[in-house]
Amino acid sequence: MTNRETLLGGLPVAVYTTDASGRITYFNEAAAALWGHRPEIGKDEWCGSWRLRTAEGEPLAHGDCPMALALREGRAIHNAEAVAERPDGTLVPFLAFPAPMRDETGMITGAINLLVDISAQKQAEIQTQRLASIVESSDDAIVSKDLCGVIQSWNAGATRLFGYGADEAVGKHVRMLIPDDRQDEEDLILGKVRSGQRIDHFDTIRKRKDGSFVAISLTVSPVLNSAGKVIGASKIARDITERKESESRIRMLMREVNHRVKNQFAVILSMIRETGKHATTIADFDTQIRNRIMALSQSQDLLVDGDWRGADLADLVTNQIRPFAAERRISISGVPVMLSTTAVQNLGMAFHELATNSAKHGALSSDQGTVEIGWTASDRFRLTWKETNGPAVAKASRKGFGRIVLERVAPLALNGVGNLSFQPDGVTWTLDAPLDLVRTPGP
Repeated sequence: MTNRETLLGGLPVAVYTTDASGRITYFNEAAAALWGHRPEIGKDEWCGSWRLRTAEGEPLAHGDCPMALALREGRAIHNAEAVAERPDGTLVPFLAFPAPMRDETGMITGAINLLVDISAQKQAEIQTQRLASIVESSDDAIVSKDLCGVIQSWNAGATRLFGYGADEAVGKHVRMLIPDDRQDEEDLILGKVRSGQRIDHFDTIRKRKDGSFVAISLTVSPVLNSAGKVIGASKIARDITERKESESRIRMLMREVNHRVKNQFAVILSMIRETGKHATTIADFDTQIRNRIMALSQSQDLLVDGDWRGADLADLVTNQIRPFAAERRISISGVPVMLSTTAVQNLGMAFHELATNSAKHGALSSDQGTVEIGWTASDRFRLTWKETNGPAVAKASRKGFGRIVLERVAPLALNGVGNLSFQPDGVTWTLDAPLDLVRTPGP
């Protein structure tokens, strides 16, 4: 073994030599490891790899490789990129540095080539490109800054969220995004970043280019160099405007639910108190309370189905009367009216009391009896419940809970007037009330 081969054999990089015609005359173990193949000395030409590809992945003939080019043109070549394909299919990207060797007269006697495996570099490039693609395509604003708060990078999501283009933001201080009354937040954030701390989901307000404010959730992470030293920060800002609006709606809904629950308790307590005054037995009390609460629940179901905006009057009437009579015995007529929540609750109770009384003592207790419910809604709301063809009706000697609802509770809740009359062939109940208290407000 020559001194040159001894020297080259100990190198950690791939090195091989050829004669002037390109036949391989020597290769070290690092070259064999890179190729995954041991070429035949004095026979194989130009390169010892099993197969070659260009940097773009296309097949490359050995006669067109960097070593062949260097020998043909008689010049050294630097940083020529190619890919060695091993017999097992593994691809190894490398940089080639072939150079001709000459004798004392200047004649080319051969060439030497040094191959640098750049697999790790290529993987890092792919990872970097992939990360850059993810950052750039993210809907979130992703911004990096140095430890002085100067913006170093700015993705498309940041442009969409804050209105500044990358050319307007990079090199500027991040304080341009922070409202005057929140400037101290940046000092707090930089202090934590310098100590290596991460800030997760910090809800705050930032200022757009047009001067408007936007609610964001901010996550800040320290950026480290290869030595593990903090050199900056990465910020991810997410627009949480919709979430904040949703939270506000939920809080408002909870307040509304709380208000309605209290109202329902008050109504139920009133039902219990008034029913208790007039029920003759515990069983009678239990039945009446159960039925009245179920009627109240049915009205609430309609409100829930309507997202608490109200309920259709015809649906409410049908809902309350359906358990007591066949459809053919009920006549419902009137213009479409979307009832307010107050009207749903109080008219629901009124219809339940009317239907219950009719089924026990009035028109619906007779095979021939009918009930007509009609209303108008022009300048005022006027509703009539009229029973016909029922048994003779005598005026009640005392006021039970149902009569209190019809003559006092429901009319007063709607700032109207209710009138209950006892005709020979059935009960008639009328309600006259301001339309704006009965109908749900328009959008």
